Amino acid sequence: MSNLHGKVAVVTGAASGIGHSIATRLASAGASVVICDLNGEAAKEAAAALPASGSAKHGFAAVDVTRKEQVQAAVQDIIADYGAIDILCNNAGVSTMNRIEDLTEKEWDFNFDVNAKGVFLFTQAVFPYMKARGSGKMINTASMAGKRATPLLAHYAASKWAVVGFTKSAAVEFAPFGVTVNCVCPGFVRTSMQERELEWEAELRGMTPEEVKDEYVKLTPMGRIQEPEDVAKAVCFLASEEADFITGEALDVTGGAHLL
Repeated sequence: MSNLHGKVAVVTGAASGIGHSIATRLASAGASVVICDLNGEAAKEAAAALPASGSAKHGFAAVDVTRKEQVQAAVQDIIADYGAIDILCNNAGVSTMNRIEDLTEKEWDFNFDVNAKGVFLFTQAVFPYMKARGSGKMINTASMAGKRATPLLAHYAASKWAVVGFTKSAAVEFAPFGVTVNCVCPGFVRTSMQERELEWEAELRGMTPEEVKDEYVKLTPMGRIQEPEDVAKAVCFLASEEADFITGEALDVTGGAHLL
């Protein structure tokens, strides 16, 4: 496992799911981790459950990633408490599912506000501190849906395409200041979000949730539903010194599902 001792990592949307696995992996590698989540109580509990390592200390913040003033206040507090932010993982994300003809403006805005605007706001708030230090790692959670057509998830896919595009553009802008920006693109991941999506897709397609899940497995060459830890391992690599010369990448972490 990568050595992240002495590093400070901020992970958004980390009270559960992929985010919590990322936070746990970074903490296990020695980093001090701050969990940011809309649910402050859940964030507090999640931070308390992180593994302790050496002098690392973990914390939490209740933050709505779509609210600029909350994001800026949280970042300022973290800098005051920890002295730096070495790793930023923009993971907070949402989804809904609908056919384009039935898609509401509210659904579109909800997906874009959290999935794309949230990445922008946290990136913008953290970058000046990384720029001043001349180093930093930013890793955004995009999606396999951010690289290909995804029926019933057109709005979600569009928001994740935005994350990929923003990641690549930020990578070029930030490179002269020693800051790398990458994103990971997970596939069919076993989370509470996926459980909801199984129900939605089953209803929209006239199938059972189990039939939809079986289809996901068939679409994954490695033959299983992905675990959050699969994503966390890739994020930890990108946060480490082994990835110092990697920037602007949208890394597929799908078990091969993106190939079909």
